[in-house]
Amino acid sequence: MQSADQHAGNIVLIRGAALWMLMALLLAWCMIGLNFEVGPLKAIFAGKFTRLLQAHIDFLLMSALIFGYYATKVTLPWHVSLAMVVGAFTNSSLFLLMAIFPTLDNPELPPPMLFQWYLFASLITTSYGFGKGAVIIFKSTLQPHTY
Repeated sequence: MQSADQHAGNIVLIRGAALWMLMALLLAWCMIGLNFEVGPLKAIFAGKFTRLLQAHIDFLLMSALIFGYYATKVTLPWHVSLAMVVGAFTNSSLFLLMAIFPTLDNPELPPPMLFQWYLFASLITTSYGFGKGAVIIFKSTLQPHTY
């Protein structure tokens, strides 16, 4: 078992990225099941197939981004790491919700207020986490390093 200090304080990032990668794999299997017309999956994912595909791709993308931030080995404050991981889930889950609840994806009807609050909270959380993380990492490159 590796010690916690090898994670540069970013254990939340690596755990979150691993969980969202597993979620992407689960959604890939759901898409395969839908392709084979598995009844319960067709009932769960009543919306557009493209929204499920977008959720799958977004979970993959967010996992890759988080793995990248982790790989820099720049220690990030806990609130930045947590915002990245939570924002990555909520951002990807927006597509998943539209795949499950087709009424959320109807351009003729405004989405429920709860969905709108969730969307904006997700955008703010994701932007804060990844944006602040990028600034911290960028600033770390301006400091002299000894090799």
